[in-house]
Amino acid sequence: MLSSFSILGEGEQKHVGKIVEFFKTTDGEDYFRVQWFYRAEDTVIKDEAAFHDKKRLFYSSVMNDNPIDCIISKVSVVKIPPMIGSKSRSTPPSGFYFDMEYNVDYSSFQMLQIDESFNIHNSLTRNAAEPFSKTSSNTLLENMANCESYKAELALLDLFSGCGGMSTGLCLGAKLACIDLVTRWALDSDKSACESLKLNHPETHVRNEAAEDFLELLKEWEKLCKKYVVKGVEGIYRLRSMTSTIANENENKSSPKDDDIPPGEYEVSRLVDICYGDPNETGKRGLKFKVHWKGCSTSEDTWEPIEGLSNCQECIRNFVRHGFKSKILPLPGDVDVICGGPPCQGISGYNRYRNVNSPLADERNRQIVVFMDIVQFLKPKFVLMENVVDILRFDKASFARYALSRLVHMKYQARLGTIAAGCYGLPQFRLRVFLWGAHASEKLPQFPLPTHDVIVRYWPPPEFERNTVAYNEDQPHELEKASVLQDAISDLPYVTSHETREEITYEKPPETEFQRFIRSTKYEMTGLSREGTKKIKNLLYDHRPYTLNEDDYARVCQIPKRKGANFRDLPGIVVGGDNVVRRDPTKEQVLLPSGRPLVPDFAFSFVQGKSKRPYARLWWDETVSTVVTYPDLHSQAVIHPEQDRVLTIRECARLQGFPDYYRFSGTVKERYRQIGNAVAVPVGRALGYALGMAFQKLSGDEPLMELPPKFSHSTNLQLTKSLFHKTN
Repeated sequence: MLSSFSILGEGEQKHVGKIVEFFKTTDGEDYFRVQWFYRAEDTVIKDEAAFHDKKRLFYSSVMNDNPIDCIISKVSVVKIPPMIGSKSRSTPPSGFYFDMEYNVDYSSFQMLQIDESFNIHNSLTRNAAEPFSKTSSNTLLENMANCESYKAELALLDLFSGCGGMSTGLCLGAKLACIDLVTRWALDSDKSACESLKLNHPETHVRNEAAEDFLELLKEWEKLCKKYVVKGVEGIYRLRSMTSTIANENENKSSPKDDDIPPGEYEVSRLVDICYGDPNETGKRGLKFKVHWKGCSTSEDTWEPIEGLSNCQECIRNFVRHGFKSKILPLPGDVDVICGGPPCQGISGYNRYRNVNSPLADERNRQIVVFMDIVQFLKPKFVLMENVVDILRFDKASFARYALSRLVHMKYQARLGTIAAGCYGLPQFRLRVFLWGAHASEKLPQFPLPTHDVIVRYWPPPEFERNTVAYNEDQPHELEKASVLQDAISDLPYVTSHETREEITYEKPPETEFQRFIRSTKYEMTGLSREGTKKIKNLLYDHRPYTLNEDDYARVCQIPKRKGANFRDLPGIVVGGDNVVRRDPTKEQVLLPSGRPLVPDFAFSFVQGKSKRPYARLWWDETVSTVVTYPDLHSQAVIHPEQDRVLTIRECARLQGFPDYYRFSGTVKERYRQIGNAVAVPVGRALGYALGMAFQKLSGDEPLMELPPKFSHSTNLQLTKSLFHKTN
């Protein structure tokens, strides 16, 4: 128990702190030095702490001096071990308790080690001389050399997965840290995105449904497993060691002929799938099984409510037992890592129709709540949530505060950081917010420091100024030169605006380090020799653009092929001293063959006529701002530097760091959308490496860590070779 006191603060507010010493000022006044505890509402969580235990405090290293008459009374404060998902049994009946330390740097809530005399051994306090941790080349090499024998495997659930950018990056990065992170389950409401993820990760159980329905399904699945499977610990181990003979026997049974079944009656052959919701659009939501009927083809399978299958207990039992064994759905304790980016369209700066005054009223913004509800149900070891930076700007950052609050309330360690994709070798700025969560028994993963010299142009709210992942100006560091558009796409074959081929061949070898890396095979990326990972054919996929209409194509053809060119270079335009573009009244308006004007009316009204983005060409030496979900040349700079078209699907995929072996499903528009919504793969890869190091307890307690040299553009095999050479 700490000798602590209730201390009067501003506005009659009472605070709690440990008195370090009493002293007299030079004026003879009695003062004391206090080391503060934070209540949840005193931290960055603020108003989102309403549901927290009022007795819970957070240790801090913050100290200051106060006049002695601020002391109100003595209070008891005890340290207790946190217990994930439940209230600790050691919570004191009176007084206060603490189980974590809070630090304003990266809004961190972290475990700390305190001995019986309450001396801090493992504090979040940052050493000014060494604010980040380093891993020696020898340690890295030794770790990588043992990869083949290291059997640690972590199961990943990717929520709001899209086409799989974040989970793909996390798995690639974790393998560099010698952890086999495997995406066992993925969920998204976009059908084409689910098809893309399944195409690239055939081993993953991919579900195309709403997150709310998925959560209800998980709850119902747990009940079914308890009813039909779990009869004690021995039963669980016995069942999960069984072969799938139940399913095979059912599959191999010959279906009777139609004339064996009485007319007008149908008999259940087997159950083939499960969901929660209303797949038949009847207006009735609930638990449904997909039924394969005897004597019918699979195209005639139907979704049936569980209530209508009361006479099919054996079929339900067989389905649940087989599903339990093959883990078609996760149960609490099955998931090691949950990652996801709850949809952000309701607050994104690219959404002109966002509800600024009451963002929580927008259903698209409530997915953060569902994300945290799923975390609470499954209780993973680690959590990683991604979102747009507007999460820190709108509605007083209530979404970010809420997410932090939920994790901390569930007794997870947490920290929040803002990361620019360009800092990890991409020719794209793309700023995003990431939130780590970690079980009390795990190391809280760090944020990886930049590998490339990109200036982060960002002005966050004051409370989040210390959350940008970057080196301090006074810290020694060596960064690689920032990547530009030419580094990423200059090797790709010439295609026209009307290209429709899904596969073409590379016409020349890679010209840059980025291109050599992005063209690596799956085997080279992971370093794991698995069936199907070796690329055989030298094919390039998805290198086709959105086809422009005749008018837009004619306009693009007249945009000069030089840096900074845009619609203002077209004839019949004047730009005033106020930077507003207008039609030239002294010249006749130029018309297209269709009879429409060469310069469309919207170009004069977009951003009050001050924008240079309509019909703007990118240039080779530029860094793209952000890859969005549709190459709209009316409002974005998306025209190729030297070809009369918008960037292709593959070019956008490269700007997001997807390896060339990664393919996409759906229409051209759907594929652009998937890529624009994805987490940049190199960012996920860097975070995955940090996760792998944390899981092995090889990372420090500081919020930041340095990545190995040449990390961003080196495959697993190349990184091993580089570290070996450097060590020798």
